[in-house]
Amino acid sequence: QVQLVESGGGLVQAGGSLRLSCVASGSIFSINVMGWYRRQAPGNQREAVATLTPGIGPWYADSVKGRFTTSRDNANNSLYLQMNSLKPEDTAVYYCFGNLRVSRASPSYAYWGQGTQVTVSS
Repeated sequence: QVQLVESGGGLVQAGGSLRLSCVASGSIFSINVMGWYRRQAPGNQREAVATLTPGIGPWYADSVKGRFTTSRDNANNSLYLQMNSLKPEDTAVYYCFGNLRVSRASPSYAYWGQGTQVTVSS
């Protein structure tokens, strides 16, 4: 069974910083793409924030470029999102995902965490 667990969310003032963490655990053979999505309000669609693909590098949404940085610790199946210069419009539930395989023979599936709330006050 595979789990992705996010942590590091909270309440911060505009201009402040937060660092989100995501750890994947369980029966994992390999992880390809990992990344972050967010949902800014209930009922809204999740939007991609940042992804990190081995051999290709990071991708960022225009709204966070220059402010957010994502990184990975492959040895510990972990993903991080450093968020600087936060704005009230960054307020959202942030979700981690990973496209991973549970065995050599299995296809790759996307697994998601439960999300962590980030609230930026003005």
